Amino acid sequence: MDAQPSPSPPALSSRFEENRARLNALARRMLGSAAEADDAVQETWMRLNRSGAEGVENLGGWLTRVTARICLDLLRARGAHPETSLEEDAGPGPVSPETSDAELLLADSMGPALVLVLDLLPPAERVAFVLHDLFAVPFEEIATILERTPEAARQLASRARRRLQNRDAHSPEALRVQRRGIVDAFLKASREGDFEALLAVLHPGAVLRADAIAVQIAEERARFGAPLVAPEVRGARAVAEAFKGRAGGALRVLIDGLPGAVWAPGGKIRSAFLFQVEGGNITGIDMVMEPARLGALRVEFLD
Repeated sequence: MDAQPSPSPPALSSRFEENRARLNALARRMLGSAAEADDAVQETWMRLNRSGAEGVENLGGWLTRVTARICLDLLRARGAHPETSLEEDAGPGPVSPETSDAELLLADSMGPALVLVLDLLPPAERVAFVLHDLFAVPFEEIATILERTPEAARQLASRARRRLQNRDAHSPEALRVQRRGIVDAFLKASREGDFEALLAVLHPGAVLRADAIAVQIAEERARFGAPLVAPEVRGARAVAEAFKGRAGGALRVLIDGLPGAVWAPGGKIRSAFLFQVEGGNITGIDMVMEPARLGALRVEFLD
């Protein structure tokens, strides 16, 4: 079989553009600056343009590694955070081998708040955390970028995670971020039909309440195969079963400033889900379909 010809410059540019948005998001999380992120991504393109894509089996992975190395160099050049060895600052507690979906969504939902706290991390910790926890890059690849062992890369990400979790953990902003991450994790698990992930974010005594209109509409639709809705469902397993695989059309919103979800076909809100979150778990969900109550809610769309 003849060898495949190398991509022409237009084809190479097109393949790069397919990755630009992801690379820009990665660089902005690492650098905390839109301008610096744009520069880092542009430098990645220049390096790709110079070297071409010959012999690169996974262009997306190659671009991620190059962008991460450029960001790491920029962070180190700032000189504000001298790096410490793993032996000097191992930190308390065991190293978690993996991060749960809820933790990933929590980190990803922090937006500007996350960037502010990331500024406090040394460069290697910041790169390891962003690559692994926010972009799911394996530790073996992170180790190559940082010129460390995979286990050292894992410890760097774990240490960064602990710093983020411990800083201002009980501030109003941190609590808002935590609630939003938990609700996002619940909606993701519901869409994917992941029963165990739903249980992970529900309090054992969680309660689902539906108003009279929601119960009535469910009864009317039952003849077409729709599930019935009880006025009240108690217990994590029962609530998880009620939501498993059923949030595909739900939109993430803030309801009166708190994370929630709505069903809004055609842009008109038909139902709203209000979440009560305490101690890191969802303790209650209210399903609202009564027009008067819906009209009184202040809804800000996030999706």
